Amino acid sequence: MDEPRPTWHPAPSPPDLRLPAGAVDTHCHVFGPRAVFPFDPASRYIPGDAPKERLFALHDMLGIARRVIVQAGVHGHDNTVVADAIAARPETTRGIALAPPDIDSAAIARLAAQGFFGLRFNYMAHLPPGASPDALRALAPRLAEAGWHLVIHTEPGRLADLAPLLAALPVPVVIDHMARIRVADAASNAAFGELLRLMEQPHLWVKVSGCERASSRPWPHPDATPFASRLVEAFPDRVLWGTDWPHPNFGAPAPDDGLLVDLLARIAPDASALQRLLVDNPARLYGFPAESDDRPPSAAHGLG
Repeated sequence: MDEPRPTWHPAPSPPDLRLPAGAVDTHCHVFGPRAVFPFDPASRYIPGDAPKERLFALHDMLGIARRVIVQAGVHGHDNTVVADAIAARPETTRGIALAPPDIDSAAIARLAAQGFFGLRFNYMAHLPPGASPDALRALAPRLAEAGWHLVIHTEPGRLADLAPLLAALPVPVVIDHMARIRVADAASNAAFGELLRLMEQPHLWVKVSGCERASSRPWPHPDATPFASRLVEAFPDRVLWGTDWPHPNFGAPAPDDGLLVDLLARIAPDASALQRLLVDNPARLYGFPAESDDRPPSAAHGLG
């Protein structure tokens, strides 16, 4: 059987937009290499390798100085692959873990010592089911004790059911990818209204990533970017951004990450909004220094 092909763009464009010092990609992944970090046998998705070296080289080229690597379901609850990437660049890398909702405080502390700042749960049809409401309520005090937050990956049809629970939790909650809205889907557009209402809660955050998934039109995705810019304008201090590299389950052709960076000129069109989105907000949530002259090192080894 042939090895799965990588899901990332083979030659992303250098972006035209110069990012502020200390810019953070708050949503990216690493896969394998499988020979070192085996995939979970129960995973429903088997991608090609997307190792940390490739991610670092991409960020260096794009002008991204810092990153938050989200543990992918393909590696299950073994967070070693993300811990390894954090250890390679510990000052500029953080992690979000996957774990069962009954994880105890000692296990959370061990992950925190490795550079993890939260747990993610999926509520997507193509992924294993997330924690029950009762399990999340029981988990939340342990997350709060550790200074962690909760990351929720949900599809639009489930947001209304989740909203009362998320609104009542005593920890910060981050909604991934604008709740995976699809602008051509009326139900998703209604879910965006639900997302706006949920974001009125002061502990709710949202990642304005995924315009390429939400859109029914090619780059620069003019039907989807207004959703992201609306969130940035309405909730300037609780928005985050990420590439979603290496774009799992996206299909071909893979998004050009340089063009995704250039979309930020439409999503956060002034310098202060871009600074909050890429530097100030993630610094508060992930413990990066608030003021930084960080610039990524030269990607002399390239991406080819």
